Amino acid sequence: MKTDLYSEIKVDSNVAQQCGLTNEEYTNILKLLGREPTYTEIGVFGVMWSEHCSYKNSIKLLKTLPRNGPQLLVSAGEENAGAVDIGNGYAICFKIESHNHPSAVEPFQGAATGVGGILRDIFSMGARPIAVLDSLRFGNINSEKTKFLVKGVVAGIAHYGNCFGVPTVGGELFFEDCYNDNPLVNVMAVGIVRTDRLAFASAKGEGNPVCIVGSSTGRDGIHGASLLASREFDDSSEDMRPTVQVGDPFAEKLLLEATLELIKAGVVVGVQDMGAAGISCSTSEMSARGKSGMKINLDEVPLREPDMTPYEIMLSESQERMLFVFDKDKLEIAKEICKKWDVPLTQIGEVTSDGILHISYKGRKVAEIKAIDLVLGGNAPQYDRLAKEPKYLEETRNFDFAKLNLDEINPKEAFIKVFSSPNIVSKRWVYEQYDHQVRTNTVRITGDAAVLRLKEIPGKGIVLSTDCNSRYVYLNPYRGAVIAVVESARNVACVGACPVAITNCLNFGNPYNPEVYWTFKQAVMGMGDACRYLNTPVTGGNVSFHNESQSYAIYPTPTIGMLGIIDDIDKITSLEFKNSGDFIYLVGETKNELGGSEFLKQLFGLVVGDAPTVDLEQEKRLIEFLLEAIRNNLINSAHDCSEGGLAICLAEKAVYSKGLGARINLGNQLSIAQLFSESQGRVVVSLSPEKANEFEFLCEQFSLKYQKLGEVVERTFEIANAFSFEVDELSKIYFNQLEDILG
Repeated sequence: MKTDLYSEIKVDSNVAQQCGLTNEEYTNILKLLGREPTYTEIGVFGVMWSEHCSYKNSIKLLKTLPRNGPQLLVSAGEENAGAVDIGNGYAICFKIESHNHPSAVEPFQGAATGVGGILRDIFSMGARPIAVLDSLRFGNINSEKTKFLVKGVVAGIAHYGNCFGVPTVGGELFFEDCYNDNPLVNVMAVGIVRTDRLAFASAKGEGNPVCIVGSSTGRDGIHGASLLASREFDDSSEDMRPTVQVGDPFAEKLLLEATLELIKAGVVVGVQDMGAAGISCSTSEMSARGKSGMKINLDEVPLREPDMTPYEIMLSESQERMLFVFDKDKLEIAKEICKKWDVPLTQIGEVTSDGILHISYKGRKVAEIKAIDLVLGGNAPQYDRLAKEPKYLEETRNFDFAKLNLDEINPKEAFIKVFSSPNIVSKRWVYEQYDHQVRTNTVRITGDAAVLRLKEIPGKGIVLSTDCNSRYVYLNPYRGAVIAVVESARNVACVGACPVAITNCLNFGNPYNPEVYWTFKQAVMGMGDACRYLNTPVTGGNVSFHNESQSYAIYPTPTIGMLGIIDDIDKITSLEFKNSGDFIYLVGETKNELGGSEFLKQLFGLVVGDAPTVDLEQEKRLIEFLLEAIRNNLINSAHDCSEGGLAICLAEKAVYSKGLGARINLGNQLSIAQLFSESQGRVVVSLSPEKANEFEFLCEQFSLKYQKLGEVVERTFEIANAFSFEVDELSKIYFNQLEDILG
């Protein structure tokens, strides 16, 4: 038994619990080590075996997802981010992650460092970031707490992205009471890289130097992964504010340029962001991937606070730092490049061949752990949790809609309530705070998806979307997750791009609650089935559990980030009407499906019923139809029909159309469902009258139902037998509502 290891504090099961470990996990650690761990070691195990780093309650299910495909250059979860080959010698790297718990405790820095962390995941692959998207969810919009959180989060995202110099081009913003205590802040970053310059997070080559490149290490972020991100909120959560990292986007900009030049110069063996779990994570994961070990001397780590202990140094999550393994024969070149960019480079150790992390401090060894014992895919725990269908589902699914007396609802009053919902109205107040034109790649941000040109491949572009309707997932986790995937694919196709791959951010409550875990299990199954059917493999992502407080558990929220590719950037379409006199068509079928709808929420305060039905085969045909119609210039506009239903979809097309409106006739026997049902597989398009026959023939070729709704007119928005508005009147509601509420 080894006795030469130094421990600041004697470790027992109580200390292990303080580090987020269970008694069973502590017992397993004793077996792996063959001795009691040091205090530094138990801290490292605590962060590395936390839910946030090890995915111990989710990895078995995540492995069932389609994680490989002909265009994927790395398997999901194997590297810092996913990489998709887009041809011409280039790849797109993209990933989405959460910073929910930090943003609830400290909204500005929590959101800002969420942006910084996901950007580092992208450029550590050798890719230059070209876009950021976000998916944000907050509680009751009339709550002062919600307003404080919204303003702080949006300001944090804007601050980091704008200063770093990357456009924020799209996203979502939803309000629901279940997010009152636990907002969701999911951030997606996208970058482009030459395929021959992809970098990987692997430590190889005995004797190669291990270096920290970037900022110094402080006490910020300690236990951010193991405690703050891996437990639900309670009365002591405010005390966790020191666990939230502090970001510096200007330092990260320099780190970006230095990293890309280091990779281009061919001096890099491996590189990984030091985000969650800091030095603990990057040293262990890079060693495990490279089937190697490391000797690390913590005395060499640049510190910005005095008297930091080895425990604190290993667990710090200070931002703007990367761990590099350099070719030992090219270290001087690396130093010159970092000096050029005024980015600190400090060697803290070297690669070994024994597979063990040897951590020393002040001449004493404080940790000696096999890298494989710490990591996902190694000896980190993997659990099968108990899953049980939630009791609430029986009540929600059997809700009696007859007692709502929908036939007595005034359509005009209902429309105004739904159209003015904070979940429907323009998010202009948010995106005007973001610089979405920096780097001049942005073609379009409003509409169903964001469009970016690729200067590296003239004429080619990418299309990006983030989607999830958590009410659907709450009511039917399997079907709701399917809908999240197909809606994101539909949004990309509405612009004219072929959906090719997804990243996901799976936000759920306590996995030890069997009812919560059942919803997670069902959602993963639904996502996997939809991705397999649409041939959009999962490139990676993030699982965020414990999103609940003593008062609220969030709706299960599997956010989908979709990447689409378009070969001709000139062949895109947008949502708004283009010409007076154009015909308006609905492609797809409206069913009597009000479950989980915005209509039910705004008029009755209810989230009941079942999620809308979804037909994967029909969704696939609709996507193929849209791509064909747009390539052949058959349609002038397209808009996915989703939240709010057909009436809202049409109104949104009108308010973006600069004076154009619509005259619509849905028949004499107009029902509430025709206006506000959120049936899936529907798109509203407009087209020139002379192309109507060709358009209808194409619909029939793809076996899609279609209906002519009316035509584009000047200034008026009218649905016969329901209501009529001036478009200017709708525009005032749509574009000013959120700003008025938030002040």
